[in-house]
Amino acid sequence: PPRVVHLDEIEAIPGPGTLTWHPVRAELGLRAFGTNAYTAQNVGDDVVEPHDESPDLAHEELYFVARGRAAFTLDGERFDARAGTYVFVPDPATHRHAVAQEPGTTVLSFGGPATFTPSAWEWMFRAVALVGRDVAEARAVVEDGLEKHPESPGLRIALARVLLAEGDENAARATI
Repeated sequence: PPRVVHLDEIEAIPGPGTLTWHPVRAELGLRAFGTNAYTAQNVGDDVVEPHDESPDLAHEELYFVARGRAAFTLDGERFDARAGTYVFVPDPATHRHAVAQEPGTTVLSFGGPATFTPSAWEWMFRAVALVGRDVAEARAVVEDGLEKHPESPGLRIALARVLLAEGDENAARATI
């Protein structure tokens, strides 16, 4: 059944080091990807422990600063990330670390192997939004989506809209 839980309702587990870990994946029983949350009580506390990922697992990681502000260091390069910032680390070998710059900073982490196939709607929505601004880019988005989802009715409709924008009404009608 669906579950709704607020981050503050998920157990806060101390450690390692200054991390406070919220086991989001385990709490929800999620199996599609890994996800957790980390909260720092004090400025200078870790919100992402210094680490890299196993090359055998080849996990990509995405961090989202949900509250506060964190200083991320990725392979020695520092980035300031305020609430609302995503930090994507595609290479498992990248050494990463993040430290809270405000008390109560909370970082959400998401990770797993790069095996996910997005739904056709992602391409469709992007293409339709582009038709009026950049029809060539809209076509490229639709064609990319159709490579992954050749039978998608939504992408065929998006292609018809591209063709209409290009002035080819006959091809648009034949697409649907």
